[in-house]
Amino acid sequence: MARLAVVLLVDDRGWVLLQERDEFAPRAANQWGMVGGHVEDGEDFGTAVYREVAEEIGVDLPEGSLTLWQDAEYTYPDGHHGHYHVYAARVDLTDDDITVGEGRQIVFVDPERIPELDLAGSSQHFLPLFLASDLYATLRSAL
Repeated sequence: MARLAVVLLVDDRGWVLLQERDEFAPRAANQWGMVGGHVEDGEDFGTAVYREVAEEIGVDLPEGSLTLWQDAEYTYPDGHHGHYHVYAARVDLTDDDITVGEGRQIVFVDPERIPELDLAGSSQHFLPLFLASDLYATLRSAL
């Protein structure tokens, strides 16, 4: 089973950082998803999420700044199965602070627009839960 560490970062408007994958993505090509990816052999979820953020958006988040929101398994319609750790945090970043390390674009998205996006399966599952969560409400109220 694949192990994945992903993150939902919330900006000062309450918008959520998402990645539009490109046509070269091995899974969910040309769809929108969460920033993050596979946990490497010998690596734990917590280490992986900070590494993935640095690789994908060029930002070194301070250790301990992310909150584990979900520890869950998810199965895609094609049967691909993954064990996800979904982290979240409020960040003082803008699109200009993001360096796209993978995919077509990585930007903060207005939650009102998220239902209009072609979301990857795991994002279809986790994003609505996150936007309805107490943690997201808390991160928004920190504005």
